[in-house]
Amino acid sequence: MHFIITGKLEKSGNQKVLIITYYWPPSGGSPVLRWLNFAKNLPDYGWEPVIYTPENPSPQEYDDDLRNEIPPGIIVLKTKIWEPYSFYNLLLGQKRKDSIPTAFLSGEKGKSLLKRLGNFIRSNWFIPDARKFWINPSIKNLSLWLQDNPVDLLLTSGPPHSMHIIGLGLKKKYNLPWIADFRDPWTKIDYYKELLLTKKANKKHHTLEMKVLTSADAVITVSPTMSKEFLHMGAKKVYTLTNGFAAQYMQEDKFNYQKFSLMHVGSIAASRNAEILWEVLRKLVNEDKEFEKYLEIQLIGKTDHTVTQSLEKNNLTNYVKHTGFIPNSQVVEKASEAAILLLLINNTHNAKGILTNKFFDYLAARRPILAIGPVDGDAAEIIKETQAGEICDFHDSNTLTAILKKYFTYFIEKKLMVKSLNVEKYSRKNITETLVDIFHSTIID
Repeated sequence: MHFIITGKLEKSGNQKVLIITYYWPPSGGSPVLRWLNFAKNLPDYGWEPVIYTPENPSPQEYDDDLRNEIPPGIIVLKTKIWEPYSFYNLLLGQKRKDSIPTAFLSGEKGKSLLKRLGNFIRSNWFIPDARKFWINPSIKNLSLWLQDNPVDLLLTSGPPHSMHIIGLGLKKKYNLPWIADFRDPWTKIDYYKELLLTKKANKKHHTLEMKVLTSADAVITVSPTMSKEFLHMGAKKVYTLTNGFAAQYMQEDKFNYQKFSLMHVGSIAASRNAEILWEVLRKLVNEDKEFEKYLEIQLIGKTDHTVTQSLEKNNLTNYVKHTGFIPNSQVVEKASEAAILLLLINNTHNAKGILTNKFFDYLAARRPILAIGPVDGDAAEIIKETQAGEICDFHDSNTLTAILKKYFTYFIEKKLMVKSLNVEKYSRKNITETLVDIFHSTIID
């Protein structure tokens, strides 16, 4: 057993939950935030989290600031992981340590034959994902650790879905109460059809997914639509536990803006590239000199090459300020500097169930939200409930134009404010109360 162990479990009489997650500080981006913040809050509700995570992961981003948010004294178990990314990068002619883009986000035009080959190998040889080589060593090491360190509950968070296969193995050995947390779907994720899967590989993905859903004592998802899908697929019990925001970052709504700044925080994959937005903005710029004078488009994070193309095609490049990744601790404050916050929902088959982490940071920033996506989806429901902004459909240019004109009028009149309601219910502290109820229910059953 080769663990790096930090922290020391207090003899507090609290119940213990073993949380298996690939993402943990200094990994950055939205995947790490969910269980980092739950881990911070769980001790206040009588639960001691124990984290199991790779010692040497390959995340998309690093955020060293998040190290400061790790709860003092928490036990973190780490073991080395081998991932085939050096081979993948060698195949593509990239540097050995280059990160692999997720969700098929690309900064380059076109897809070379080599990239298609790499995609094919990655999709069909590494099932459920490239972390599969960590599964058996993890089951072995955690089995030894659990013999001397019993826990009351097991929780796995994916993707990557290899975490759930580790949970499946431990469930078979110890029959521990097990919760599988899905931050994203598995076979129903928006880019699944782009994986170039063979029939055999596709069948294996579905088989593994079904084993997890039917073996876990409970399944957690981040949106009501996802919960309904997993329940329909055969999961025993499914709970919705949305993402949230850290209450200490919540801002007071204010108006102190020199530009009509439309800001998007986070990556924009091709499926999020809202062509309708760029077309409407071009039209407004051409028709209204005052609109042109004040317009600013702030893009914070990585963008697909299709976004750059769309901006160029619509003559909007000169209005764009593009910033790279920023630490999580700065996101809400930065978002509060925008006139309007853009929520671009993936235009995919699962759009109704998409609730991104940044959506909740937007709520905490207390600036008007302009969402483009399904008007009958989960995000639309929360926008309506909190009165935090407006949403229009992917193809409704008339409604989008009317919203932008209304917001711009309020901007000129210095009245561009939002009086959002009951946003506090989406703080991670409050959501932890629901999580603890799920824990207790799972143990009792």
